[in-house]
Formats: sequence, C-alpha cells, structure tokens
Amino acid sequence: MPVGNRYVALGSSMAAGPGIKPKAAGAPMGSGRSAVNYPHLVAARLSYDLVDVTFSGATTANLLSERQRGAPPQIEALDGTESLVTITIGGNDAGYVPLLYAACLPRWTRSLPVLGRIVRGQLDGDARDAALAAVGNSLTAVGAEVRRRAPSARVLFVDYLTLLPPKGIPAPPLSEEDAETGRRIADTLARLTAEAAA
Repeated sequence: MPVGNRYVALGSSMAAGPGIKPKAAGAPMGSGRSAVNYPHLVAARLSYDLVDVTFSGATTANLLSERQRGAPPQIEALDGTESLVTITIGGNDAGYVPLLYAACLPRWTRSLPVLGRIVRGQLDGDARDAALAAVGNSLTAVGAEVRRRAPSARVLFVDYLTLLPPKGIPAPPLSEEDAETGRRIADTLARLTAEAAA
C-alpha cells in the first residue's frame, strides 16, 4: 500500500494526556485523550494526518487484542498506509502509576480491611517485579505486530515521563522506600522499552 502522511498513535495515559484541556474531539468516554497530547502536537508540527487511539489505563493487551471500555484493540487502527506509528505502553502492565498513587495515600489506609489490601497489593515490590518480568515480552510482541501491520512506517517507542526525582532527593508524600521502588520500575520499564524498540 502507498505510504502517505498517516500517523497512528498507540498507547496509555502518558500518550493520551488525561486532564490536559481541551479534550480531543470525538474521544471515547474515559479515554482521557487530549487535543494537545504529544501525538496531536507532533501531527500539527510535521503535518501528519493523525489517528489517535491512545487510551488512559491501556495495557499491552488492550493494544494487541482486548477491547477497552468498548473500544477495539488499538492495533486495529493500523491499515498498512502509515508513515509514522508511536507507541507508549507498558506502565499499566507493571502497575507503575497505580503504585505511585497508592504510595501517596496516608499510611493508615494500609491497615483498612478492603482498601488496605488493595493499597498493600499495589505497593508490593515482588508483585511489581513479577509484572515487569512479563512486560518485556509483551512490548516485543507489540513492536512485532505493529511492524507486521505497518511495514513501511517509522515506528517509535516513546518512554514514559520521568515522574520521580533522582535518588537522594525526597519525593513527598512517598517514603524513600516507595520512591525507590517507583524509580526501579521506571528504570526497568525504560530499559525494556528500549530493548523492544531495538
């Protein structure tokens, strides 16, 4: 198929831009898709025809095979005519942002019967490591399927934003232990993303 200026943006909230006004026209409810997220800015700057299917909370499964809030898997937006595809995914697979949210809650919430179990689960470093162990293969599968469906496109994996300060700089209200877990997840996710891109 001929390749033109078609640009498809795939990914989770770090690409969708929830809370950044204005909301993208026609964006599905709950997608958090902003009209000034990075895909929209890139498309405007480089004169691409943007197809933005980014969705807050998306996992690699939502990108490859599972519907999300009624929206089809994001990969279905590819038709082989793309000249650019960007991918920002994997953080939700690893529980990266949920861990940071949980760590910001007051410590006493960890002792509550129901909420406490959820919070402790999000803060469990071993659970996060187990989730990260699967992310590398999932990211590689995403890259391979995008390349298969969009063989002529430039495919760019885009890292998650740096959310925490460097080691040694406090990150209140996170404890140093929780901040260090967050840094480790971010570093591992960045490495796995780079490996998948390669």
